[in-house]
This record gives sequence, structure tokens and C-alpha cells, in this order.
Amino acid sequence: MTLKTLLAGAACLALAGSAIAQDATFAPQTTDMFRAASDTPVMAPFWAKRLTGYLTTRDGVELRYSVLLPKGKGPFPAILNYSGYDPGSIGGKSYLQGDTAMSVTLDQALVARGYAVVGVNARGTACSEGVFDFLTPTYGRDGYDAVEFIASQPWSNGAVGMANWSWAGMSQLSTASQQPPHLKAIAPGMVLADPRRDSWAPGGVPAPLFVSNWWQYLHSRWGAARDSAVAEGDKPCVAQIAANTVTAEPNSLATFLIRHPLRDDAIEARRLSAGTHNIAVPVLSMESFQDEAVTSRADHYHDTLAPDRLWLIQTNGGHDLYDALRFRDTLLAFFDRFVKDEANGFERRPHVEVWMETTSSDEPGRLNLDARPSWSFTRPAWPVAVTPRVLNLADDGRLTAEAGQGTPDAYAYPRPGVAVATDEMDTGGDGWSSLEPGWRDGVAVYTSAPLTQTLLTYGTASADLWLSATTSDTDVQVTLTEVRPDGQEMFVQRGWLRLSNRALDARSTQLLPIPLDRPDSQVALTPDVSVLGRVELSKFSHAFRPGSRIRIWIDTPSRWGGYGFTPVSAPSTNRVWHDAAHPSRLVLGELTDVTVPPTAQPCDTVLKQPCRKDPLE
Repeated sequence: MTLKTLLAGAACLALAGSAIAQDATFAPQTTDMFRAASDTPVMAPFWAKRLTGYLTTRDGVELRYSVLLPKGKGPFPAILNYSGYDPGSIGGKSYLQGDTAMSVTLDQALVARGYAVVGVNARGTACSEGVFDFLTPTYGRDGYDAVEFIASQPWSNGAVGMANWSWAGMSQLSTASQQPPHLKAIAPGMVLADPRRDSWAPGGVPAPLFVSNWWQYLHSRWGAARDSAVAEGDKPCVAQIAANTVTAEPNSLATFLIRHPLRDDAIEARRLSAGTHNIAVPVLSMESFQDEAVTSRADHYHDTLAPDRLWLIQTNGGHDLYDALRFRDTLLAFFDRFVKDEANGFERRPHVEVWMETTSSDEPGRLNLDARPSWSFTRPAWPVAVTPRVLNLADDGRLTAEAGQGTPDAYAYPRPGVAVATDEMDTGGDGWSSLEPGWRDGVAVYTSAPLTQTLLTYGTASADLWLSATTSDTDVQVTLTEVRPDGQEMFVQRGWLRLSNRALDARSTQLLPIPLDRPDSQVALTPDVSVLGRVELSKFSHAFRPGSRIRIWIDTPSRWGGYGFTPVSAPSTNRVWHDAAHPSRLVLGELTDVTVPPTAQPCDTVLKQPCRKDPLE
């Protein structure tokens, strides 16, 4: 017997209430799955009517949905939020308490704009039937079925868009790739388009910490859905959550990665960018350069889209900046144009907007809502052309425009480098960890002379390093920083590479190395023989002003944001070579036709780019 049968005849829950201020904040709470929530809501319902139920996919699996309808007669255009967290329970008890992975203020803004907001839980998650299996092709097919179900409902006018970020952004790529007829536009933010390269093993270095923490967070979201179901007397939903908690374990992401340590057919089946060339609807995308959850890499899926249907907003900062009110204005205008079909001129906007030195207010709970660029620039279309700027590694720890020279620089491995922007740090989550005794022996550092004119970098960068080890494999981390004239060092970007994974895909460019990353492309090192390893630094944009110096640190992979690595553990003496036969270098992308404000933002005000006192001074 299915959940739909069990629930047949049950009335849809309808709630009405007064709206609250659009910019109110609701901080998600990490919660034990089986805890009982407080009975006190932090907000009143802002919708005219709520509907809940189950939609049936093409193979008979039933997915839980919840709909928040705006005031008015209808029918309405709809915006779908589809993931494995708790979207199928939007509007329930936990949601009203702010205990949700959803953006309550975004839902409120959409409802106020006349959209029906629809949340659907992926199969095998929360109250939905089926077996959980992260990002398989079934995920996109279910998304197709959800879009077409929404379009067929009496409260819907048949026009459907998709919104939100992270998992709910990935759902948009997988769904739109299936081309459901009633999908009009998508707005994905902060996605994994190739989960292995973007998150599970960037550069081939396994990064299991985020996966472990994410699995716990996922279950806490099902706990929130359970609390709402208990409050609503939805016993089948409670039973399904209990069942999913058991059946998900054999397919947990941690187990999957143990079974598939290298790229194989199972890993490749989860690469969403393999299908994004099929996306035919307009796309508004957002990404954060220092995204501590998924990086800014996104497997470069934007390159597979039609440029005239892509609008992209990029910014420094973290994973949840999709919730910024500054971005929301653009998001609503995008949906009004392509879902409501209003003639608001959105299509005439620049296709690329880059927020620079993004900051926020100090008001508690408003970090993401109040995020705003200190300045910005635009480009008419994607991709953005840049000029490669080469800095060579040289003796005495120099980065220079002249050819490299000198003997190799040795450092001890593995000595984890400094952690940056982790939640567990005593700096409040966005600083640098303290230096451990003997840290200088575990790094190789190269610094440029003070710049005489502004250098505006944009896009990916490549650290092309000739490296040797005394063992058969080793991992390398490259950290790019700015050393300011006042002696403060500012984080810019990081990249990683397992040297056995150094063979490059033919798509690689001067600024973007792409490892082949297949089992048959892995090659061990010959001890003490140097090889060229090209380390990708994911997309970023940073203004190095006159008097500042550019620096790279080369060391063992360490904590960054939610990323925690398991590098090769065999002790080694690693060497960085930089003579005429081994031209190690840093290649940056430069923009020369942008006016950069002469004064930089103060240290520790730029989101996810913390400063510290220069440890080499």
C-alpha cells in the first residue's frame, strides 16, 4: 500500500495568516532527528492557502509535496524547490519556527509576487517513497515529473520555474537537462556539477569531511520534516521517514565513496554537467568564489549553455549568498520575465555581473541577507575573455616575470597547512588557524615584488609546478594570497592536486588544468624525479592594488571551509623545481579594462577572505 493510498480522503491543510516583514531572518537550527520541536512559532503564515500531498512519478514512486498559494483567484505561475532536505514540508510547524533548509524570506517574497511556491522531496528522503541514491539520472526524471504534475494542477497556470541553491540548484540542472515542456526558467546557485572534481576529491585528493558532516545535516532536516508531520497527524509520513533513515544507509554517500574511490561509471553517472548542454530554458546562475561547501568550480557547466540564455552573478563569499536581498531583486525580475512572461526588459541586462569585495552588516543573523558588493563590473556575455599573466617561481622565494632560476626548494610532507575559514576555529569561522611549531619546514613560499599598478584577476588560475617526492605519490595544496602594504595577508583562493592524478584532459587550457581523473590515467611518481603537476585554482576575482604583493604557499592539503582532506600519509621530502628545464609558474587571468577603486576594503570585512599578520615578516 502506498502513502498516497493511505492518505486518500485526507483534507489538505489550509492556513491563512498575516504576512511578516520581508527581510525578517530565520536562522536554521541543527537538530537531532528525533527531538521534539518547541510549540512556539517564530512567524505567522504568509500564504493564503497550503496544500500537501504526494505526486506519482513515472515508475510509481510517490514524492511528498507542499504548496504555498498566494492571495488571489489564480491560477498562478509556480516556482519549484526540489531537493532531499525538507522542501516537501514547507509551511509546516518546523518551517514556521525557522527550522528548515529553505529560505523562508525567499518563499515569502515569491508568494508576495504572486507565485505559488512548491516544495518537493526527492525519492527516499524525508516523507517521499523510494530508495535514496544521490544525483543518479532518476533524480532528473523525477524532477521532470514534478514539473509536469505542477503544471497540471487547477491552481497552476502551467508556467513553472525553479529556484534555490546547493542541492536545490543541482536539481535544476538535472531537471532542465530532461527538458520538461512546462519548465520556463531555472535559477541554480552554488552547485556540484561534477561532484568528484568539485567536492569529493578536488584534484584527486579525497575530501571526506564534508560528506560526513553533510550526512548528519541531511538527517537533521528529515527530523524537522518529522516534527511537522507529527504536528499534522501525518502518521504515514512519520513512518516513511523512519523507513528512509534505515534504507538510506546502504547507499550513504560515505559508503558510496568507499566503494568508488576513483572515477568510474558510477561516479560519471552523477556528473550533471554531462547533460547541461540539453538545457534549453533561460538560466540565472549565482556562484561564490570562496564557497566553503561546493567551491566555485561547478565543473564549468556554464560553458555548455547557450550564452544568450545565461545570466551569471559571481561574488566573493560563501555558500548561502544566494539569499542576499541584492540578488533577490534580480531573481524576481528574472522570473517575472521568463515565467510570468512580463515585458520588463530583463533580456537586455548584461549577462555577467561580478560583485567585488562583497561585505555585509554586523547585525546578527543577517550576514547573507545584507551581503552587498563594495563595487562591481559587468560583461555583455559569457565567457569573459582575460589575458594570461605569468609569474615564475625563482630562488629566494620570489615570484617574478623573469624566467625562473635556482636550486629546488624542499619542504617536509605531510605537515598540514594552515586551516582557513572553518566553523570550528577560535576566530569565529572566517579566520586563519594559528601556526604550529616548526611550520616553516612544511611549506614552500613564493612572493612577488610590490606591484606598481593595479592587477585585476578574474577566472581560474593555474599553478604549474615541477615537483618531486621521495615517495611514490604525494598531494599538494596551493594557496593564493595578497600581502598588503600594511603587512596584512589576505586569503584569495586555494587548489589541490594528487600528483598521481597529473595527466591532463585535452580540454585543459593555459588557465584551466583539468585532470583526466580516470583509473587508467593514474601514474605513480618515481622517487626524486620531478614531474609537472598543474594545480587548478577555482574561479575568483581579486584586485591586487599598487604596493601589494602576490604570494603562493605550497604545502600539504589542510582544512578549508567544510573541506577536510585525507592526503597521502607516507612521509616525504617534497621539492619544488624552478630552473630553466623546470619552469614552475603561476598563471593568472587579467582584466585590463575595468576601473578599480583605489582604496581596498578594510581587512576582515570582505566575506570569506580573512586577513592575518604576515607570518614571514
